[in-house]
Amino acid sequence: MTARELEREGAAAPASVPHPPAPAREPLAMLVRRGFSPSLAEPDLPFDLAMSEQALAALADALDHYAFRLFLRGAIQRPDGLVPEEATRFLTGAQAAEMARTLRDLGLSEPLPGGRFRLRRPAASFGGTLEWYVAHRLAHRYGLDAAFGVKFHAPGVGGDLDVVASAEGKLVVLELKSSPPKHIGEDEVSAFFDRLAALRPDVAIFAVDTALRLADRVVPLVAAVMERRPRSGALGRRTLPPAPKRVERDLWALTPHVYLVSAKPSLIGNLGRALAEGLRALAPEAP
Repeated sequence: MTARELEREGAAAPASVPHPPAPAREPLAMLVRRGFSPSLAEPDLPFDLAMSEQALAALADALDHYAFRLFLRGAIQRPDGLVPEEATRFLTGAQAAEMARTLRDLGLSEPLPGGRFRLRRPAASFGGTLEWYVAHRLAHRYGLDAAFGVKFHAPGVGGDLDVVASAEGKLVVLELKSSPPKHIGEDEVSAFFDRLAALRPDVAIFAVDTALRLADRVVPLVAAVMERRPRSGALGRRTLPPAPKRVERDLWALTPHVYLVSAKPSLIGNLGRALAEGLRALAPEAP
């Protein structure tokens, strides 16, 4: 076709389909600017997000306690009801009774005959609650704009983004695991790295909500997965990834911008320290 014919054809074409406006939330808008079409998954929560801000704050305060997270996780797994001692084997009877009272006072449970109780609102797993809690605390404690349960629809990449946040104009992505370390497999770790490769966030954190040592299983597992992933250096030569480096306690730097943390002594505290390390690594070195 001649140049005139090409121009005429273009002029005769119908108007292009208008693009939807960018999301109001900055973390989601950041995904749009990276070429994705994010959407929010339907929340899977044992509580109503329409509760008052005071009630949600009280729930977040309760979830600050690792014992309460263990207890609520066990209650979710028994939707037909349970006695407090059946929620988890890691609490004493007195602790379980206290957690059951807290759950009742928050309005999340209802009594059953024989000293049993059940959640008023069932959930498929604890994962959604952990995502909400972390996003809530990142906003409250560190001033981040954080969204949870985000589908980013990357071609060829499965899974959702548990928490996406905006901090100082930087994109932060968190992968949250509520299962014990022994239940985390290579496929899950590899899928996390696939999502990072597609998204290219500024800081990424892989967080395991456990008091167990990550060095016993998770760190070697992550290191093995990283070593098998293709990496090219100068002249196309394959390079080995850096070995995980302990920053402090159970906070590990996989790279200067990707971190691995546990819940000991504090999940939110560890996330904040990892975030600080990642943001500082993005800045130029001081003279």
